[in-house]
Amino acid sequence: MKKKLLAVILSSAMMAATLAGCGGNADSAPADNAAQTNTEDGAADDAAVDNAEAPAAEDGAAEEGAASGDSIVSAPTELTYIFADGDEGAKASMNEIVNKFNETYPDITVTIEPGNGGAYSEFIKTKDSVGEFPDVMEMRDTAMYVRAGKLEPLSDDIVSLFTTTTAFDGKVYTAPLGGENTNGIIYNKAYFDENGWTEPTTYDEFIELCQKIADQGDMAPLVVGGQDIWHMGFWFHKAYNDQVLSKDPDFIKHCYEGSKDFSDETVKATFEEMKTIMQYAQEGWVSTPDAQITTFLVNDMAAMMYSGTHMFSQISQADPEFEMGWFPVPSPDGKTRLVGGGGVGGLAISAESAKDPDKKAAAEAFIKFFYAPENYKIYCETLSAIPATVDKPDLAVLDVFQEVIDANETADDLAPMWNGRVGENELPPDFRNFMYKTLIEVLQGTRDIDSACDELNKTWKVSMESFNPITGVGIE
Repeated sequence: MKKKLLAVILSSAMMAATLAGCGGNADSAPADNAAQTNTEDGAADDAAVDNAEAPAAEDGAAEEGAASGDSIVSAPTELTYIFADGDEGAKASMNEIVNKFNETYPDITVTIEPGNGGAYSEFIKTKDSVGEFPDVMEMRDTAMYVRAGKLEPLSDDIVSLFTTTTAFDGKVYTAPLGGENTNGIIYNKAYFDENGWTEPTTYDEFIELCQKIADQGDMAPLVVGGQDIWHMGFWFHKAYNDQVLSKDPDFIKHCYEGSKDFSDETVKATFEEMKTIMQYAQEGWVSTPDAQITTFLVNDMAAMMYSGTHMFSQISQADPEFEMGWFPVPSPDGKTRLVGGGGVGGLAISAESAKDPDKKAAAEAFIKFFYAPENYKIYCETLSAIPATVDKPDLAVLDVFQEVIDANETADDLAPMWNGRVGENELPPDFRNFMYKTLIEVLQGTRDIDSACDELNKTWKVSMESFNPITGVGIE
């Protein structure tokens, strides 16, 4: 029965991918929403705004005004809204909240424009280049758009909604959608129980477990959605965090300064760790889209996936009877390092749009409405997002999600993705994508590690000519 179901699902998925023209840009997944966050260097620490003690804004005030007939705009107002719609859960929750807003504010119309799935960052760049930058958007490459003057600083009453935010020169431009998307192993619990396997507590035990599953031969140990290049960032950050950041959190800063480069032994160790892990991925992983990895898990084609909490709801929707387990993968040195904490990405308002008082008022009302507990609850529950607001929504969460929350509290290190740092550790534009493409070449055996490091150094040198936060090139 499962095989028949699988055939239908895969056929439908392939047809959808063909019609949608799925691309391989590194910016589609909410997992890479984790990508825009606070760096641990001093500059970003100074920029972080701690609002934990700030009083929560009266989220319902604007709604009460709308209900009582007091309009917040002087004339009917329309807003365009774009978000990364590559995830079905994100798409469903965003549509639901927008529909509720439009019903609450009859003189304001928020229109969602499709975010073009996998190529979201490129899509936003294209909209900007043709003069169609949205009024409100999910912002990823925040620093770049702040420097370009494209974003409007958020008002204090919006900033006060959140426990922490990240500021640029004292101004906050994004409302964080949630805590960073913590990655971990989501596994087939029934399959583990049948075989008497327990969750590994060390890195070596994890590799031994992968080998046991491979030796059994009935399914792949891991499913990886390598066709969507951003998906490679999940495992890459894990290895990079183990090997590079654990030894030098300012590695990127030192590369800008010229004291280090990508031929460093820690970078080579990152590639080696990736080679060890990826030997256990399913056959054809490089051509498997992220949208299909749930299918592999629930149809007994793979025992485990390494992804973020947004996958919990997708798995439950695909098979409500599927028993999920979750565990973090310890580092080779025994530490538990997780992606977590607040991020710099989130909802933003266009600076151009804010020049119109009605549009600015409408955009601010929409953001406040989005984060009202009863509305924010929809987003957080659908995507298993850790709430970023002071006034927490009352969430009904899965046991596995509670495990993630607990792991965040006890982790040895909780920090943003390698490509989500701001300040002196911010990556040059597009360097992340080049890293992931080079990684795939190494994993496929078309390039050796030394050659990969040489290519990374060449690309880095070129990238620094147009972007270097140490010297200020590309910053102003």
